[in-house]
Amino acid sequence: MRHRVAGRELSRTAAHRKALRRNMAMSLFQHGAIRTTVAKAKEIRPYVERLITLARKNTLHARRLISAELGNRRGVRGELFDSKTGEVLEVGLLDKIFDEIGPRYVGRSGGYTRIIRLSERRLGDAGKQVILQLVEQTKAAPEESDAGVSRRARRADRRRQVAESAEAAESTEAPAGELEKAESEESK
Repeated sequence: MRHRVAGRELSRTAAHRKALRRNMAMSLFQHGAIRTTVAKAKEIRPYVERLITLARKNTLHARRLISAELGNRRGVRGELFDSKTGEVLEVGLLDKIFDEIGPRYVGRSGGYTRIIRLSERRLGDAGKQVILQLVEQTKAAPEESDAGVSRRARRADRRRQVAESAEAAESTEAPAGELEKAESEESK
C-alpha cells in the first residue's frame, strides 16, 4: 500500500530525481516551454509553480531560497559577457526569474504553467509526450485592473463604452438637421 506517499519515483534515486527536477525547471525558465513525458511534467509542475510564487515576492529571502533550490551552478546567477565588446550576451537565470518571470504573474494567484498533450509518441519507447509551458500573461496596469468586479459588470461596462463611442461617431458624422429628419422618418 502507498498510504501518504507523495510524488512519483520515476525509476530514479532521490538524488537523480532532485537533479532532474532542477534541470527541467531551469530549462523551462530559460526557454519558456519544454517537451517531456506526462509523468515528468506532472511531477515538475508543482515544483516550478512554487518557485514562481516565491519569485513574485521579489525579496532577498526569496532570491536566496530559489538560489538554494536550483543550485549554484556557473551561469545561474551571473551574466555572460562578450569578452571583446563587454556586452551582455545572456542574463543569468536568477535575474531572469526575478526580473521577467516573477513580475509577469503578479496579478495571478496560481496556475502559471500548462500541460499540452501531444498526439505523437516518443520514438524509442512510445512514451506519451507533452509540452510543459509557462502561461503568457503580462502585468496589468493598476488603472486597468478590475479586481473585485464581476465578469458580468466588466462586460456591461464594455457594452456601454462601445455604445457611447458609436453614438459619438454618429453625432459627428451627421449635422443636426439631417439627424432629426432621419429620426422622423424612422418613426413613420
